Amino acid sequence: MKLSLRSRYQLSDGNEIPVLGFGTYELAGENAYRAVKWALEAGYRHIDSAEWYENERECGRAILDFCAESGVSRTDIFFTTKLKHNAGFDATINAIDRSVELCGLNYIDLYLIHGPWGGPDARRQAWEACVAAQKAGKVKSIGISTFGMRHMQELFDSGPPLPAVHQIDLHPFMTRNEIVEFCRGHGIVLEAWAALARAMRFDHSLIVNLAKKYGKDPAHIFLRYSLQKGFVPLVKSTDHTRIVSNSDVFDFELDSTEIAELDQLNEYLLTDWDPTDCP
Repeated sequence: MKLSLRSRYQLSDGNEIPVLGFGTYELAGENAYRAVKWALEAGYRHIDSAEWYENERECGRAILDFCAESGVSRTDIFFTTKLKHNAGFDATINAIDRSVELCGLNYIDLYLIHGPWGGPDARRQAWEACVAAQKAGKVKSIGISTFGMRHMQELFDSGPPLPAVHQIDLHPFMTRNEIVEFCRGHGIVLEAWAALARAMRFDHSLIVNLAKKYGKDPAHIFLRYSLQKGFVPLVKSTDHTRIVSNSDVFDFELDSTEIAELDQLNEYLLTDWDPTDCP
C-alpha cells in the first residue's frame, strides 16, 4: 500500500488512525501550542498528548485555532491523550473527564493507559473505566502504552474489548519482537513513541549509508523503517523546519533486504523508560 501523510490505518473498533503522528512529550505552554500549530499547518492530522505532559489545554487550543483558521473539520484531527495514574475506576473516569475539559475538543480520539504500574487490580479498574468512557462517547478508541507481555496477557484474559492501539518504544535498535508479534496477532495497531531513538543512533554506519543512498536524513530512514513495519511513528520537534522535514518520508521506500538489515540492529536500546516488567 502506497502511503501518504493523509493515509490512515483501520483500527479493530472501526475507527481510523493517521499513519504519522506528532508527539508533544516535554513540550510545554506556548512551545506546545506553536509546535502543534506548525505540525497541523504542515499536514499532520494526528497529535499525541498526555495528562503527564501537562499540555492538553495548549494542544486542544492549537487544534481549535487551526480548524477555525483553515476550515479543516475537528473530525479530521486525531487527538490522543493518556491516563497518568492507575488509581481506580472512579479516579480514571475523573481523569478522562478532566482531559476532555482541558483539551476543549468535546471528545478524545484515542485514550491510552500510559503505563502498567499499580498491579493487576489497578490496571483492570483503569481499563474498565476506559471501556465505560468509550461507551459514553467521551473517547472514540482506547488502548495501552508500554505494557509488557504479562500485562497484555492479563488484560486479554479478562475478555473483550481488547485495546485498539499499543504505544511503545519501537525502532531498529529496540524491535520488541515478542510484543510486536503478539499485538499483530490480536489486531492491535502499534505506535512507536521513540521512532527516532532520540537521535542516539543517527551516526550508525548503516543509517548513514542508507541516508546517503536515498538522499535523505537519518531521521527519514528511521521513520520509513517504522512505516514499512506497519507502525505509527510519532515525531517531535520545536523547530519549524524539522517539523516539516519529518513529514517528507513518503517519496521513497526501503527494500526488503534493507528492512531485514535494520531489524538486525536490535540492542534493546532504551531512550527513556521501560516499565514493561513492573509488577
